[in-house]
Amino acid sequence: MSTPSFQLGSAQAVRLVAAREVTVRLRSKAFIWSIVATLVLLIGFAVTMKFVGGGADASVGVTGQTAQLREALARSGTAIGTNIDVREVADEAAGRAQVADDSLDALLVGDGSRIQVVVRNELDGSLQDALNVLAGQLALNQEIDRLGGDPAQVQASVARANVDVESLEPPFPYNPQQLVLGIIAGILIYMALLINGGSVAQGVVEEKSSRVVELLLATIRPWQLMAGKVAGIGLVGLIQMTVIGVVGVAVALAIGSLTISLSAAFGTVLWLIVWFVLGFVMYSLVFAALAALVSRQEDVNGVITPALMFVILGYVLGISVLPTDPDNKLCEVLSIVPVFAPTLMPMRLAMGGVPAWQAILSVVLVLMTIPGLVWLSGRIYRNAVVRSGARVKLSDALRPA
Repeated sequence: MSTPSFQLGSAQAVRLVAAREVTVRLRSKAFIWSIVATLVLLIGFAVTMKFVGGGADASVGVTGQTAQLREALARSGTAIGTNIDVREVADEAAGRAQVADDSLDALLVGDGSRIQVVVRNELDGSLQDALNVLAGQLALNQEIDRLGGDPAQVQASVARANVDVESLEPPFPYNPQQLVLGIIAGILIYMALLINGGSVAQGVVEEKSSRVVELLLATIRPWQLMAGKVAGIGLVGLIQMTVIGVVGVAVALAIGSLTISLSAAFGTVLWLIVWFVLGFVMYSLVFAALAALVSRQEDVNGVITPALMFVILGYVLGISVLPTDPDNKLCEVLSIVPVFAPTLMPMRLAMGGVPAWQAILSVVLVLMTIPGLVWLSGRIYRNAVVRSGARVKLSDALRPA
């Protein structure tokens, strides 16, 4: 390959290409609207969680005759993990009317000696389980009373009976809100890598197919063009991720839908930004190199799909496994492996409980991987980007120039 006729300094060349990418993309309406749309979704989700979170799972009415079961019903629900809102109604007729218009899920009727409920259509499964527990307790109390015992004393003794658990390694107290934050972090990092990494690949093919790349390479070297494109698009993505993360968390904290500590909330945002930068640099180098093998936009997805599968697999594993099993060993190991770390590690960090050595090791391994990718991707890009027409074979692009 011929040497550029006019040679810019490396830093200057990369900076010029990056500045062009930043200028063009920041002026794009798509960039502005993508931020607005994402923020609207996040704020809408936060507002919804504010009003929905913490509400009762079921509402049950009690009459004057069944009011003595009120506290026992609430305790039965708590015992099986169901939050029951127990309300006293004026009379049975009023309670039936509230069941009919869905103001109540069920109404306890009768004289309170046994469990009888009125529902509109059918009894919810979790509510039925709670009522079954209450029915069992009521029957037990009646039998204790028949035998001459004191039901209250027996219930107190039963309540004090607990399992004495000794943990060799105390479990991490996962906060439900941080689990949700981990899911959101996973979605954001996945979408950011997908969209911005794809933009790098599309930009490479666009310049190659329009022959603009030949004009650019008359002034700068191939690796400088590739590095500038990755840096420019990455900076735009970084701005986008920072705005979305900071504004989203700030709003959630302000309206009270997020009640975790300020340091934990913005620590999640910081790690999200760090992993976006690391993941974007790593995958964009690969996407740019692979995209240089083809000359048509319709061929881009096909050529980058093998590398993209690692991003997708990490995201799918994290989003499907971690929310219900944050200590999953497979996800723990894969989150340290460089190709999976950009999607899995920020999710685990947002959820909490990640040992410091794992977080540090995952970052170090990615940083050690990037120089190798710079060399490998630079060779492929240099040998393939000026070849138009048919798809360039990977083996040919890897040969020394």
